[in-house]
Amino acid sequence: MSAAIESLTALAPRMTDWRRRIHAWPELGFEEERTSALVSEVLRGLGLEVHGGLGGTGVVAVIDSGIAGPSIGLRADMDALPMDEQSDLPFRSQRAGVAHTCGHDGHTAALLGTATHLVAHPPARGRVVLIFQPAEEGGRGAIRMIEDGLFERFPCDEVYAFHNMPLLATGEASVRVGATLQSLAVFEIGIEGVGGHAAAPHKANDPLQVAARLAVEISSIVGRHIDPMEAALINVGRLQAGTTHNIIPSTASLSGTIRALSKDVHEALQARLRALCEGHAAMSGCRIDLAFPHACPPCVNAPEQAALAAAALGDVLGADKVRTDVRAYPFSDDFSYLLERWPGAYLFLGMDGAMCHHPTFRFDDDLLPVAAAVFTRIVRRRLA
Repeated sequence: MSAAIESLTALAPRMTDWRRRIHAWPELGFEEERTSALVSEVLRGLGLEVHGGLGGTGVVAVIDSGIAGPSIGLRADMDALPMDEQSDLPFRSQRAGVAHTCGHDGHTAALLGTATHLVAHPPARGRVVLIFQPAEEGGRGAIRMIEDGLFERFPCDEVYAFHNMPLLATGEASVRVGATLQSLAVFEIGIEGVGGHAAAPHKANDPLQVAARLAVEISSIVGRHIDPMEAALINVGRLQAGTTHNIIPSTASLSGTIRALSKDVHEALQARLRALCEGHAAMSGCRIDLAFPHACPPCVNAPEQAALAAAALGDVLGADKVRTDVRAYPFSDDFSYLLERWPGAYLFLGMDGAMCHHPTFRFDDDLLPVAAAVFTRIVRRRLA
């Protein structure tokens, strides 16, 4: 065990307790009242001034050395997912239909452990901004915190976050320069036509037919309008129309997601989808409304900060366990909004077990001192 981890092992039982308490009472985005209260209680117990209410339930605290130097932001997300957990653990979710099956409970507990260690062993200069974010799971939590003054009230010179990653073996880690997570845009398409009897389709204006054509043609956008060397995804996940076999419905709807590693490609996909909807509206005579209720750009790691994160990971796990050549992952995270404003890095810690968002997912508590040690090493290397 490296000295960097050993310094955090004494805090492991407390981090595990925090993580399991959060896990047992999971809360959806913008509803993290109990989680936010626990975070605030721990931070106040450390003697820190707590700034609550950012983004609704977000929490920020600052560890200030009192000596001029850079400001390092460390971010953890707090929200759970709208799904049931399949587990017989004593600390399993006590709330039906809500579960921490992604690891945000671990992210929060690890950052609390980091705060505890840094208060006891403060940086030699500069300050550390602890950011506990609500609603990462498609809920626009980062945007809400930004709208409530995160950038202005707590400016950072650089910012870091981590995620547990079942695609990496336990004991391994990865961080890369450049795009590391894809962008995300959720699209919703509403189609309004004229319903009628299935025996007289010429008297109707069938939105179901339009929805079906759109569902098929949307998949051609990537294949025909995007450079095949670019990473791009567009998928329809829902199509709803009709109530029975002999009625032409008056409305239909689709929804899905767009993902890309380039902001330009992301915007091109949205533009092509908009043009496709406009074309079908003109051809069919149906009214078609397209909306993007949630979107975030790709997470792009800055070279200097990615190198620092790799060095910190090497301090904790050993340089041979740190992979900097792993391809970008096809997931998304609204931490990207912070990376657009402040240079930083998003890093990943390997963890065996089920993939995130699976009902049997189980966060490995042994990762807690590892993650806290990595955060601590980032601070030490930058604020020594």
